[in-house]
Amino acid sequence: MIKFRTAKYLPFVLIAASALNSACQKQSSTETESSEAKSETTAAAKDTSKYLSQPLIPGMYTADPSAHVFNGKIYIYPSHDIDAGTPENDNGDHFDMRDYHVFSMDDINGKVTDHGVALDVKDVAWAKRQMWAPDAAFKNGKYYLYFPAKDKQDIFRIGVATSTSPTGPFKAEAKPIDGAYSIDPAVYTDTDGTSYMYFGGIWGGQLQRWATGKYDSTAAPEPANGVALAPKMAKMRADMLGFDGPVKDVQILDENGKPFPATNHDKRFFEAAWVHKYNGKYYFSYSTGDTHNIAYAIGDSPAGPFTYKGVLLNPVEGWTNHHSVVEFKGKWYLFYHDVQNSGKTFLRNVKVTELTHNPDGTIQTITAVKS
Repeated sequence: MIKFRTAKYLPFVLIAASALNSACQKQSSTETESSEAKSETTAAAKDTSKYLSQPLIPGMYTADPSAHVFNGKIYIYPSHDIDAGTPENDNGDHFDMRDYHVFSMDDINGKVTDHGVALDVKDVAWAKRQMWAPDAAFKNGKYYLYFPAKDKQDIFRIGVATSTSPTGPFKAEAKPIDGAYSIDPAVYTDTDGTSYMYFGGIWGGQLQRWATGKYDSTAAPEPANGVALAPKMAKMRADMLGFDGPVKDVQILDENGKPFPATNHDKRFFEAAWVHKYNGKYYFSYSTGDTHNIAYAIGDSPAGPFTYKGVLLNPVEGWTNHHSVVEFKGKWYLFYHDVQNSGKTFLRNVKVTELTHNPDGTIQTITAVKS
């Protein structure tokens, strides 16, 4: 804050304060639009050459991109970041998103189309706030949008909404999915048609609060010792609206077949699960959270266990790191986000770059920003 030393500046301060107050009043009815429009101005003042890729959606803050190919087109299902004025804390309350937009691309370098609001928190009967990272799937002639949100008791649940179009609008089920909790749902459908949901996130994602099978609001953000908390998975029912069987741990093991200790923050699971299949192997990738890597592990089954292989994406600019991997027209792509446009942790922008599998099945590590 600038401090004025003499009274001669006071009139100018009052004039400036009056102008600011007027501007704030005008902004109240268009808070989201005005905040998002500033992204292009902010980006123009930055050195864009240090970034591997440029934002796909200028003029709107988007994050946690879940990319899928439906009907020969790429559809992106991201979070929609806004500056809600919510104070920042370690639980992520400042990630106070309220709706979802769906975007499509005919080509990886082509125009990105915004199809508008696909689902709003006010249209989800059980949800209270914080519409975090979603995912989508197609089966039975319908499109399914899976999303986390806090319920009326501020507990993260995972809901599902349906549509006859990949762009929505989506209609949410009256209740969250029974047995699902925490955040970051990711649904993978195998080549045999069976679908699985992977989910969970520690710290603000509340996965640690379910360690005993029952919700415990007093649980520490993660264990201080012992084995790291595992992400969760469950087989989906044929109708894709619920689970067909129990929720199970996803085992992520080191090269000796041992789970990582909770103290190994470079490799243990934090959030942002994603599964893709390549040459008959299943790839489980995830964020390490406070160490900001996207790591990956490989297994022979969609249920795991998965053996850790390395880092898929090095830390990006910004605190969070969240991704998806998709094949399109014979090539593989990584969708991710950073904060190039805003410089603020909670106002992010979606990006894409090509991903390469090595002949031995490992993945070439991507560095998205020059140090």
